[in-house]
Amino acid sequence: MTQSTRETERKYEVPASGDFPSLTGLTGKGQGKAKDKGKGTSLVDAGTHDLDAVYYDTADLRLTRTSAILRRRTGGSDAGWHLKLPLADDTREEIRAPLQEEIPDSLSDLALSRTRGARLEPVVRIRSSRAVRDLVDADGALLAEVVLDQVRADSLRPEGGHASWAELEVELAADGDTALLERVDKALGKEGFARSTAPSKLTRALKETTPDAESAPDDPADVPSGSAGEQVLAYVSEQARTIVDLDPAVRRDLPDSVHRMRVACRRLRSCLRSYRSLLDREVTDPVRADLKWLGGELGAERDQEVLMERLREGMEALPRELVLGPAAARLQAWNASRSAEARERSLAALSSPRYVALLEALNRLTTHPPLRPKASRKPAKTLPQAILKEYDRLAGRVERARRKPPGAERDAALHEVRKGAKRLRYAGEAAGPALGKPARRLAKRAKAVQKALGDHHDSVVARDSLRRQAVAAHAAGEPGFTWGLLHGQEQATAAERERQFPQLWKRASKPRLRKALHS
Repeated sequence: MTQSTRETERKYEVPASGDFPSLTGLTGKGQGKAKDKGKGTSLVDAGTHDLDAVYYDTADLRLTRTSAILRRRTGGSDAGWHLKLPLADDTREEIRAPLQEEIPDSLSDLALSRTRGARLEPVVRIRSSRAVRDLVDADGALLAEVVLDQVRADSLRPEGGHASWAELEVELAADGDTALLERVDKALGKEGFARSTAPSKLTRALKETTPDAESAPDDPADVPSGSAGEQVLAYVSEQARTIVDLDPAVRRDLPDSVHRMRVACRRLRSCLRSYRSLLDREVTDPVRADLKWLGGELGAERDQEVLMERLREGMEALPRELVLGPAAARLQAWNASRSAEARERSLAALSSPRYVALLEALNRLTTHPPLRPKASRKPAKTLPQAILKEYDRLAGRVERARRKPPGAERDAALHEVRKGAKRLRYAGEAAGPALGKPARRLAKRAKAVQKALGDHHDSVVARDSLRRQAVAAHAAGEPGFTWGLLHGQEQATAAERERQFPQLWKRASKPRLRKALHS
């Protein structure tokens, strides 16, 4: 059983006096100075605590390198196991599990995308004597918690030492106003408190107790600055990080997490394909195959989400008198069964050796990139060629689709056009920072084609499902009218998308869009 909270905090070095700051006269919402300092903020004594925490990481500090923290802490009001994952700026998500001797499986699973299956072991013990003050407004409402820690850190790694220091933490209350942190920051600066350069106690403890500890993030090595290879690897690294970061969210079934992770797999696959002239295919082709596998395993869950949302919205939009028999109940029962199977498939994939091997391959790909000679060239000379090749492939698919007769063959051909448009879009997105507006504009036009044909494909899938529902309803002696009505609406939607497609392609295929890539 785990619980999740978000914390937004900043750390500060404590001046020689070692005293608490005053922090009086701030407005509660951080919206300017209070007219009367007596009506502003104040600090209220909230007691002291002795905290004792053991921090865990892999031998090569894979959690620390990705700004994640795992600890077992006693003392205070939140004793237990804590896994902290970075979000944005000063905010992290803290996932808590009850106190026990061994690392809870729930937390080690959530850390898997970062540890890549490596053994977790104690690395540092940190004991803190904590004095707590509540920062409150004139009405006594809690705005933030201000703590002054006297810290002792002892390395649990071979040949490690110990260190001690004092630090101040300011953590916003739940749903607190981040503008208040800026006000606090200025006030603390005037009282001699400087922002800490260490993002966490663990990072500082490792640095001061084990000087040779390598805790810096893994960055790509030997990539020529300003080169096409640097540009593509930046995109590859971004998508690889997205997969790692979304893993815990997918495991906890958070909204939209499966979709976003699947999109990252597709973007990365597409980039490795489009820019294979820059990266050794002997290395990237197996990675692309594994990304396709992972996307497929996640796809069962995501596709069911999309299909159910489409069918439910369609049924809810019908007048009540047109929903005959137990159609809504049948739809819910069908979704419950399919969703459970798809969910199990996603979780099985994330627990598989193949997934762990993929994570290792992605790490190697970004830290030891298999660059080919073309990667050292300037982006303006290399990236447009890859984008134009994707365009030519897409144009060929469009011509083949146009020659197909209406029906299943054309539906399949338009689906291939959709996939080609997606590849062109992603190739343009990857090159956008280097090529600027021309690449982004072409990507945007390709996205419009992709979106329309995506809706067309979803309609094809929905119609097949509706036909199956109608057959099942008929076999059970239920009316099939509602399913047939929805089928007809989906048919009309598909026809409309087909009518829109030629104009969208005309806009995406204008020669000036491609010429601009070389300008």
